[in-house]
This record gives sequence, structure tokens and C-alpha cells, in this order.
Amino acid sequence: MSSVKQFQVTFDCADPERVARFWCEVLGYVVPSPPEGFATWDDFDRSLPPERRGAAFACGDPSGVGPRLFFQRVPEGKAVKNRVHLDVRVGTGLVGEERLATLEAECARLVALGAVHVRTLVADGYEESCITMQDVEGNEFCLD
Repeated sequence: MSSVKQFQVTFDCADPERVARFWCEVLGYVVPSPPEGFATWDDFDRSLPPERRGAAFACGDPSGVGPRLFFQRVPEGKAVKNRVHLDVRVGTGLVGEERLATLEAECARLVALGAVHVRTLVADGYEESCITMQDVEGNEFCLD
């Protein structure tokens, strides 16, 4: 039995490029170079049939360690809570007030990018603090 070496995380969304560029800012990811023969992704997009223009976008970890993120346009809007979400690990190894301050600072940075702060869960003696948020299209994620 072979083991999985790589995976990508795929997001259904209305505006793939907008959501991808948001996640690039959140994670420090980059948009790959356009396909050979195209100077820009806009040039590539214009080469597609009208119904395929703007239908997908991707970004990746510049170090090659993290998974590729792929964003695909779907006709339906988001209707319920995500079954899978990303935990953005900005507070790893921190506890108490130091952790909460780090999470709140990152939350403020992401709100400025268009994210929505949903709620802050303060440490309760069992779990450390975390912040629940939504990206620019309402997909839930956590600052952990």
C-alpha cells in the first residue's frame, strides 16, 4: 500500500481569484507563474472559452511544504457550515494572555483583508484560546 505524499485543499466558491488572493495573504502563499506561452494569468484566462474564464485559480506554499490550494467556481452559494475547515496555527506553543494577544493581532490583520471575526473562545482550563473567523466568501476557519 502506498502512502499519500501530497494533497491539495479545494474550495468551492463564487470568485476563485479573489478567494485565492485572500488566502495568499493569510498564509504567505504565492500564485504560480502562468502557463508557458502566457505573460500573465489574465492573458491565459482570455484564451479560454467564455464559460471557463475565471472558473479556477490556485496558489501554493513558496517553500513547497504546505498543500496547494485550489479554488473552483461553483454555481450554488454557501448554504451551511463547512464540514472541513482550515486551522491557521499562529499561536502554537503560546499560552494564556500571550496566546490570546497573538491571535487577536492576527485576527485584526485578517479583518483588514476582508475576513470576518465570528467569535473568540477564551481558554477555559482545558482548551487554549482560539478565534473562529470567515474568509471573504464566508468559509469558516480558525486561528489556533
